[in-house]
Amino acid sequence: MSNRNHTLKRDLYAEITADLIRAIEAHPGKPQMPWRRSGRPLWIPENASSKAAYNGINTVNLWVAAELRGFTSPLWATYRQWSELGAQVIKGARSELVIFYKEFDVDPDPEVAGDNGKRRVARASRVFNVAEVEGFEDPGLPERLGPIERIAKADRFISACSADVRHGGERACYDPKADHIQMPDEALFCGTDTMTRDEGYYATLLHELTHWTGHKSRCDRDLTTRFGKEAYAAEELVAEIGAAMLCTETGVTQDTRADHAQYIANWLRLLNDDPKAIFTAAAKASQAMAWLKAKQGNS
Repeated sequence: MSNRNHTLKRDLYAEITADLIRAIEAHPGKPQMPWRRSGRPLWIPENASSKAAYNGINTVNLWVAAELRGFTSPLWATYRQWSELGAQVIKGARSELVIFYKEFDVDPDPEVAGDNGKRRVARASRVFNVAEVEGFEDPGLPERLGPIERIAKADRFISACSADVRHGGERACYDPKADHIQMPDEALFCGTDTMTRDEGYYATLLHELTHWTGHKSRCDRDLTTRFGKEAYAAEELVAEIGAAMLCTETGVTQDTRADHAQYIANWLRLLNDDPKAIFTAAAKASQAMAWLKAKQGNS
C-alpha cells in the first residue's frame, strides 16, 4: 500500500472515530443486541386477519414482546379483528402497540416542487397475540427465518483472516484460551431498530474478529498497563470501534450506525475519568485493522 493510500485510509478511520464521538455526545441511548437470547426460532409477525406481515418498528416491537412474554406464534390482531374471526381475547390479556400510517389527499402546495398532495398521518393501534385469545385455531408456524443474506465482500475479508468461527448457542464471544470465535446461529439474528439482521450478524462477527486480533500471536494487545482494572471495558471499546471501521471497510454499511455508538457509550461510561480513552482505543482498533488488512493479500 502506498503512503498516500495509507494516509487516506487512516483519515477515513479518524473520520469514523469522530463520527462515533459525535453520536455518543448526542446521547444515542442503550445498546441493543441484534439476536435473540432465548434461542427460540424467529418468525416475521403477521396480522391474523389480513395475513399481512408487520414491518418497520412494528416488527421489532412485536419480536421483543414475543421474546419477553414467551409467545411462540407470530399471529397478532386487534380486539375487533379477533372478534371478526370468531375469537375472544381472554380477560386480563395485555395488548402491544403498533403504528400504522393512513394516507390522505390535500391540495398540493404550489410552493413545493413535485408536491402531489399526498400526505400520511401516523395512527396507533393495539394488538393481541393468538396465545391470548380463545376460539381460534392457530394454523401452525410458518417457515422460520433462515440464514442471513450474504455480503460477499465481508465474507471474503473474514475468510482471508483464517479465524476459527463456530456457530451455535446464544452467545457471541471470542474465547482467547481456545482461540476461536463463537457466534449464535444465524437464524437467531433479527436486527435492531437501525440495523438489518444481515448487518447485525456481520457487525457482531466483525466485533469478535477485532477481539481475535488481540491474541499474543497476532497484535498481542494487553491493555492492563494502560487501563488497569478497566482493561476489559477498554478492550470492548477497541472491539466496537474496530467493528465500525470493519463494517465500512467490508461494505456492511457506509454510515456510522447508532448501534455502534450506543455500545461504545455503554463501555465509555466505565472510563469516564479518562477523557483520552476513546482515542487510545481507536488507535488500537486501527492497529487491529491494519493487521487484518495485511491478511487480505491482493484481494
